[in-house]
Amino acid sequence: MNQNNREEAIDLEALKKDPQFQENLKRLEGEMKAERSIAKGYQLLDAKLLTEADQEEINEIFTFIVNEAFDRLAELLSRGEKFDMADPEQWATARAVYEHGIQRYSENDLKGAREIFLILYYLITEKELRDAMMIHSAAVAAGHDFDSFIENLADVRSINPNDATAFFITSFVQPPDILLQMFAKEVAEGEALLAKMEENSKASNEE
Repeated sequence: MNQNNREEAIDLEALKKDPQFQENLKRLEGEMKAERSIAKGYQLLDAKLLTEADQEEINEIFTFIVNEAFDRLAELLSRGEKFDMADPEQWATARAVYEHGIQRYSENDLKGAREIFLILYYLITEKELRDAMMIHSAAVAAGHDFDSFIENLADVRSINPNDATAFFITSFVQPPDILLQMFAKEVAEGEALLAKMEENSKASNEE
């Protein structure tokens, strides 16, 4: 272990025992629950992962984030609204839904993953992110499993960790417009599914 690594380990141990830091975590957890804040949930999760907290604590925060995100998603859909990605809470909600979609994809739940990517495409207004979500959905529909998507389509090497959208895969081995043309059949199927969903939603709201 070099000097820098030793100092890092010492700092981490000191942080775990720092009463002020622990107090801040408790306050953050209280605010997260009181405000139902997904953004604060991610802040707490990052801190818990940094200090290598108990897996049960980490799982509990993950569960809160996912449950809250899908509640918000249902509210947005019922109100016919779109994500405002400039709002930290809505951005965090979209991130949580996306990460859940990626998890389903990696677990080979292709139907569930495709639906989540399509719904994100439907609710996101930023062109780069929208196109990326449609490429995700079309890749699933075209038969790419998760490993194939990561190895053959996504360009994960170009991800900038300082970019706020880095949690979303938006870089690909081909320009997005070319991929969307390549997946024209799957894109058309996705658009048709969304049109049907919107039609069903309007019909149920009118009843």
